[in-house]
Amino acid sequence: MDGYSSNDISAVVEADRAHVWHHLSQHKPYEQVDPRVIIEGKGMRVWDARGKEHLDAVSGGVWTVNVGYGRESIANAVRDQLIKMNYFAGAAGSVPGARFAQRLIEKMPGLSRVYYSNSGSEANEKVYKMVRQIAHKHHGGKKWKILYRERDYHGTTIGTLATSGQAQRAAQYGPYPDGFVMVPHCLEYRKQWEVENYGLRAAEAIEEVILREGPDTVGCLVLEPVTAGGGVIVPPTGYWEKVQEICAKYDILLHIDEVVCGVGRTGTWFGYQHYGIKPDFVTMAKGVASGYAAISCTVTTEAVFALFKDDPTDPMSYFRDISTFGGCTAGPAAALENMRIIEDEGLLDNTTAMGARLMANLHALMDKHAVIGDVRGKGLFCGAELVADRGSKEALDEKRVQAVVADCMAQGVIIGATNRSVPGLNNTLCLSPALIATPDDIDQITDAIDQALTRVCG
Repeated sequence: MDGYSSNDISAVVEADRAHVWHHLSQHKPYEQVDPRVIIEGKGMRVWDARGKEHLDAVSGGVWTVNVGYGRESIANAVRDQLIKMNYFAGAAGSVPGARFAQRLIEKMPGLSRVYYSNSGSEANEKVYKMVRQIAHKHHGGKKWKILYRERDYHGTTIGTLATSGQAQRAAQYGPYPDGFVMVPHCLEYRKQWEVENYGLRAAEAIEEVILREGPDTVGCLVLEPVTAGGGVIVPPTGYWEKVQEICAKYDILLHIDEVVCGVGRTGTWFGYQHYGIKPDFVTMAKGVASGYAAISCTVTTEAVFALFKDDPTDPMSYFRDISTFGGCTAGPAAALENMRIIEDEGLLDNTTAMGARLMANLHALMDKHAVIGDVRGKGLFCGAELVADRGSKEALDEKRVQAVVADCMAQGVIIGATNRSVPGLNNTLCLSPALIATPDDIDQITDAIDQALTRVCG
């Protein structure tokens, strides 16, 4: 950690304590202990205000810093672009905006249009607005309902919280707008039906909701390819094929939320590409520029795009939306360099290889620690669900789960856990190291979990 004196950092910590409202944080403890302030990052590691080094196994806390810290080439690309042209509203184009859109679409066969905005919540909200406008313009006001899945999460705005499948995320922020309807989750470990083909049955449950609501009222289904904050849930075999069939059968637009899984996290450019899905909308944010600049994208097919230009004489026919910071050029400039790094350094292949190592290590821990009830994941996006009893699958008490996280932090390894998600089931350890992770990094992460489980759970 360089460039800061102890006096400088002490003042920063006090300024933080006095004036910063942290995300996802209860601040009462900060009256007695220092808030955490991260000073510097390099590769897979970060340093806090006390100078302590940590291996970051959650890519910036929320699955974002995919290519690691300290990438000068991204910083330089952003700097050079800002000097030349920093911003103009998205009603006009920009050089990095056009170039990144072209490069992105090359990775997404069947899709053709990129709408820029600022965050994953905003990207998802754009889809909801598009679906509602399509309903008014092309379905006589019908097909306005949007289905979402239990345990999935799509953002922090009131509109996106209306599609929160995590009750604790949405609690106390309602009432919510009408027309958002939940379908059952697909986590086989906590299965809702005793059947042989669980993936098929979980998808058929979506069809049951469609028939209950009326197919002529349902316009869109939004799903994460791998559920993130709801417990790192990889859909079972047969699920996605049936979902695609159902959407085609009832003329329902399919929206895949890749805010977490997108841009390499699961070992492909996008999580949906593991499953042969043909989406109508794909949204992304976190890993698009690895946190070096704010950017999100709502990507659509040409067929969807055409619905907003079919009658140029109608002043209400186009998508009457704007995102102020969707006009920033820093985002696409950073995203272009981020994509180059992933390609040139072979990070998709590394993600697949290191993901396999991480899953193997977690399974080994499962053999050693009865407190691990299930291990799940895809690429470098993995979870371990902790239970008090394997037979009953009773969730481990949340305080003990957080004690495991805290023990790893004390060892210098930052891991995550489901947090304010599903009542009584905030019990899954979450791991998402950067795509640059090495075998030694993976082993250090799981060794820390091993020691923490031994101390906390015996």
